[in-house]
Amino acid sequence: MSLRILLLCHSFNSLSQRLYAELRARGHTLSVELDIADSVTEEAVAMARPDLVLAPFLKRRIPASVWQRVPCFVVHPGPPGDQGPSALDWAVRDRQPHWGVTVLQADGEFDAGPVWAHASFDMRPATKGSLYRREVTRAALQATLAAVDRFAGGEREAPAERFAAGPPQGESAPSGGSDPRSGGAWGRGWKPLMKQADRAVDWSRDDTATVLAKLRCADGQPGVLDALWGQSCYLGDAHEASAATLAEFADRAPGDLLAVRDGALLRRTVDGGVWIGQARLADPPGTAPGQGHFKQAAAELFATEAAALPQRPAPLVRPDDEWAELRYTEHGPEGARVGCLSFDFCNGAMGTERCERLRAALLDVRERPTQVLLLMGGDGFFSNGIDLNRIEAAAHRAGDSAADESWRNIQAMDDVALAVLETTDRLTVSVMRGNAGAGGVFLALAADQVWVHEGVVLNPHYKNMGNLYGSEYWTYLLPRRLGEAGARELMAGRLPLRAADALRIGLIDACDEGPREGYENRAIQRALALAGSYNHREQVAAKQARRAADEVHCPLARYREQELARMHRNFYGFDPSYHVARHHFVHKLPHAWTPRHLATHR
Repeated sequence: MSLRILLLCHSFNSLSQRLYAELRARGHTLSVELDIADSVTEEAVAMARPDLVLAPFLKRRIPASVWQRVPCFVVHPGPPGDQGPSALDWAVRDRQPHWGVTVLQADGEFDAGPVWAHASFDMRPATKGSLYRREVTRAALQATLAAVDRFAGGEREAPAERFAAGPPQGESAPSGGSDPRSGGAWGRGWKPLMKQADRAVDWSRDDTATVLAKLRCADGQPGVLDALWGQSCYLGDAHEASAATLAEFADRAPGDLLAVRDGALLRRTVDGGVWIGQARLADPPGTAPGQGHFKQAAAELFATEAAALPQRPAPLVRPDDEWAELRYTEHGPEGARVGCLSFDFCNGAMGTERCERLRAALLDVRERPTQVLLLMGGDGFFSNGIDLNRIEAAAHRAGDSAADESWRNIQAMDDVALAVLETTDRLTVSVMRGNAGAGGVFLALAADQVWVHEGVVLNPHYKNMGNLYGSEYWTYLLPRRLGEAGARELMAGRLPLRAADALRIGLIDACDEGPREGYENRAIQRALALAGSYNHREQVAAKQARRAADEVHCPLARYREQELARMHRNFYGFDPSYHVARHHFVHKLPHAWTPRHLATHR
């Protein structure tokens, strides 16, 4: 049975997008309403007349006027019996070995309604955001599809037992429970909203594992409140430092700032050190929405102070425990070798300086004797295009502007795409391990082939950012895969795309349906077969002939010129839509309405 489902969410985030795309693919009719106010939600339910309201990401309770009228399923990022608004934060901080996702029916109790389905997973030592995009999303998809299937099949009562309600306001229930795989109640009961005191790092006592757990549990929002050079700020994006790097600083005290690499600051712990990639200055009391500080690369935020620290760049080829944003490895025998270039940028944001470093790395590895070059992107994101936070920072810098930094950034992104397009002496493959959006999708399309894991969600459009036109040679790359009509339809749709659907329409070349664990190795094995194939030289020759013919028909420089003419109007023209949308995105301003391409009921 096909259902009319209203997706109610705080924002249309990665989990919401995945569920939206998967449920649509299963024949259900989906519409989205952002959780702005109870009255708006009530209006949306009245207009959409859904069979089911699904809430995958909320920060407020669903009003009784809604859940008493229509069944409402809430996707909670914790196992059955776990309750509270910081479920995943506590699990990461406390280094839980196993965790889960529960789909429950909303009622008068917080996270304690009838359980329709749940799924469990093993935890990785990773950030909250990384776990959310991978394990939580996978478990949420499994549990949600099971719950929706039961509901669509006619069930109207949850098959699982009802777990006890939370404690009275202001009290905490003791943690505990049985093993999740035993089928019993294994959640820890009520856990309150995690506060900064629960995340605070004691640099004089905390070992590296503890520091990482505290920083990882605050990944994205809200960060860990601390101080750098005496200025109160929130820290995030932490990576363990290698023993080799720390050997130089063996005599330094815990808490000392030691060096700079890729915009990150190295800070000593009692038994090692961590690279801190991002920081946000604390806002003064009473700061108005949209006027506060925002996340930036830590060394850029404290540029004056960081300039006194030594630079410690890492080579592209290095040991596995040595962190840096770019990495290169090679595999296979001579004559059938595969090169792998990873670019693991925080949140997939590729600012001007990152693009310049990536282009330099591309030019460097093109000198290597490989037959296939894999562009691996990052573990969490392949790429999300230009860095909106860095552009926003330029608006507050003397002698600079957001428009100027936008222009520099898009030119640098185009330079990276061009370096891929001009790699004609070997085969190139984009291996998408994580989600991608806007220019990041078209950077991937610059390669000869695009291989994507089935869990990846693509947003191959720009218009959601204030009607941005976009560049990265998309007007060349997209029509040659989808045709002119298909390209126009995709760009106008502005909807998330599953990897399976991207394969079906011809946007990508392969969709890996195996487990996410081991995907990189499977991609390398496939690339080794490609590098050693009997007709490898013929494939390269055909690629070169096609590129030459395309260049005669319309030079790449002309595509770039025409795209950038439109982008120049976005950045410098009289219509401020892009700058307004960017400002709202960076400052996390609450939505005033739901975009109409999502809220089809309106």
